[in-house]
Amino acid sequence: MISQNLLDIIACPQCKGAVQLTEMQDSLVCPTCQLLYAIRDGIPIMLLDEAKPLEYLRSSPNQY
Repeated sequence: MISQNLLDIIACPQCKGAVQLTEMQDSLVCPTCQLLYAIRDGIPIMLLDEAKPLEYLRSSPNQY
């Protein structure tokens, strides 16, 4: 799980906006860019090359 302190300082690498935890707390979402960033072993992967469009979460809810 990601601490609130870390969430307060993490920003989307594309728009520099705030990100939010998904309900399952296994990914971060940028509501502005509609991008999904995975969390692996408790570490958010904040790379644009690794980000998935938010539609990915909607079309494959069991994947993330």
